[in-house]
Amino acid sequence: MRKNTLGSLIWLRIARFTHQSNLLSNDFLKQFGITAAQFDVLNQVSTYQPITQGQLATKVTVSEGGISRMLTRLEQEGYIQRKQDWKTKWITLTKKGDCKMHEVFEHQLTFQTSILSECLTEDEQKTLYKLMTKLQKHTEIKLEK
Repeated sequence: MRKNTLGSLIWLRIARFTHQSNLLSNDFLKQFGITAAQFDVLNQVSTYQPITQGQLATKVTVSEGGISRMLTRLEQEGYIQRKQDWKTKWITLTKKGDCKMHEVFEHQLTFQTSILSECLTEDEQKTLYKLMTKLQKHTEIKLEK
């Protein structure tokens, strides 16, 4: 019988939590007509616009292959616009996309906050945030090498 390491068990828990959280968010966001991945993309565009497609791909939870399809769909729905500047595609929110973010953002923020606050104390949340930040920065450095 194989014995898991503590690190592998933590990784599995993080992966399962992420998957379950995305399922819950997708269910919650149905009422607004978007998915968790679309929310992530719209939120990143809203925060960093104008942003290139490449920059966006590194910031979101969508695969690089999936980002192109996602952007095409969001563009068809009128939430974003892409402008070609020689070889670079710049992405910004349209007025409709900006309105969607104003409609959804606070609701999604409250929803996600409730998942954690129903289970963890404020001190536990602060500790988890510090630890996840440390892990995320470590993986970022490994990806840059």
